[in-house]
Amino acid sequence: MHRYFFHLHNDVDAPDHEGSEFDNLEAARKFAIRQARFTAAESIKEAGHIIGDHRIDIEDEDGTVLDTVYFRDAVKIEA
Repeated sequence: MHRYFFHLHNDVDAPDHEGSEFDNLEAARKFAIRQARFTAAESIKEAGHIIGDHRIDIEDEDGTVLDTVYFRDAVKIEA
């Protein structure tokens, strides 16, 4: 298991000081996508919109950003 940290960057920066353990980066990315969708949904409920450039950075224990999940990539808008 590896520990990953999920730093939220939206209207305010919310660093993840505890992290969570996952088998690999793929599993960590799936978690980040779920968190981005949840946060985007809360933004829609409260403000009526989302900002596509808001993101979650996935870091390893050394502080290296391994991947970034943008809100625009976590949701699909259909007409």
